[in-house]
Amino acid sequence: MDIISTYNLTLILLAAAFAFFMAWGIGANDVANAMGTSVGSKALTIKQAIIIAMIFEFAGAYLAGGEVTSTIRKGIIDSAYFVDTPEILVFGMIASLLAAGFWLLIASWLGWPVSTTHSIIGAIVGFAAVGVSADSVNWGSVAGIIGSWVVTPLIAGLLAYFVFLSAQKLIFDQDNPFAMAKRYVPIYMVLTGFVIALVTLTKGLKHVGLEFSTFQSFMIALAVGIVVGIIGKYAISRIKFDPSADKDMHYTNVEKVFAILMVVTACAMAFAHGSNDVANAIGPLAAVVSIVESGGEIQSKAQLAWWVLPVGAVGIVLGLAMLGRRVIATIGKGITHLTPSRGFAAELAAASTVVIASGTGLPISTTQTLVGAVLGVGMARGIAALNLGVVRNIVVSWVVTLPAGAIMSIIFFYILKASFGVI
Repeated sequence: MDIISTYNLTLILLAAAFAFFMAWGIGANDVANAMGTSVGSKALTIKQAIIIAMIFEFAGAYLAGGEVTSTIRKGIIDSAYFVDTPEILVFGMIASLLAAGFWLLIASWLGWPVSTTHSIIGAIVGFAAVGVSADSVNWGSVAGIIGSWVVTPLIAGLLAYFVFLSAQKLIFDQDNPFAMAKRYVPIYMVLTGFVIALVTLTKGLKHVGLEFSTFQSFMIALAVGIVVGIIGKYAISRIKFDPSADKDMHYTNVEKVFAILMVVTACAMAFAHGSNDVANAIGPLAAVVSIVESGGEIQSKAQLAWWVLPVGAVGIVLGLAMLGRRVIATIGKGITHLTPSRGFAAELAAASTVVIASGTGLPISTTQTLVGAVLGVGMARGIAALNLGVVRNIVVSWVVTLPAGAIMSIIFFYILKASFGVI
């Protein structure tokens, strides 16, 4: 009996339902990467953050999520092992979506910021290694992902540490902090505009057919940065402030300037995140649709059906609206006390790390990057500024993500095989 031709509609509906569940989990857990620091530093209220994130995540996922997606993300398994039994790959992808969705639901409920990319990769590795063959897994890629648990938070943490220290030395430790802010914040704005434009160009717009060379991307980003800096300098010069006011008033006004910067960074990060991470949910779905519609042929890239991107985009938005506040609270308030200047340092460092990773091909989790950046900002004020209990729980959740996804995926894989009468 040919499973694929007999149950074609059933398999596509199952994959679509579980992809929606997975996208819901991405919204509930991962959107905190863009909005957690803004909420924690009180630059935005939780309601404002959720509304802004819903708009920009949906725009990123729907407009720039891609016409074509890789059917097996990150080259984590070898599709050659499934050529004779494509239905096994279909069962595996459906099981992986369900497993990753469940793990993200559990983690989000507990307020743990985990990697959605690692969740789906752990699930795919699980069903492939146990259900098919350990040789079907590219263990080198898995080792690279495990290595990224240390490397990317470390890079982001160091960058955030030095960005925040520079702001401390140049602005906050001076006799006239607001005057120093007028001088130096436009430079931070140029840097922010440059990095955010690079993130958007490298992670967001390549799917819309706007492919730029590295040199072109740098030039466009530099131009954007300079424009942002000029606008920022003009806006700050318009702020009226009494220079004879006490230092606390100076600090308050400086933080207001950083708060505006943070909102801009948060919007751009949400757009880039939506465009990039929606593939964690729609990649496996695209694989199932492609295999079923071609009668069992496995392709490395799949043209997306018109309805696939909305499944991911709507799922992300609903997950954020329904359960997003728990992880946002952990990143924004649980790790260390954030002000707009500290939150800005973390956002800028996280965005810079994303650019570095994109350029070097380093496997990256936006979650781990941002958590590393927040830790770096906390460390700039001494280890006592960190809530080590929360940090420990986060690190444990990272380590558990791959095996948790794998174990649940194996269980669901065998249940699916049995349900369709495959021995």
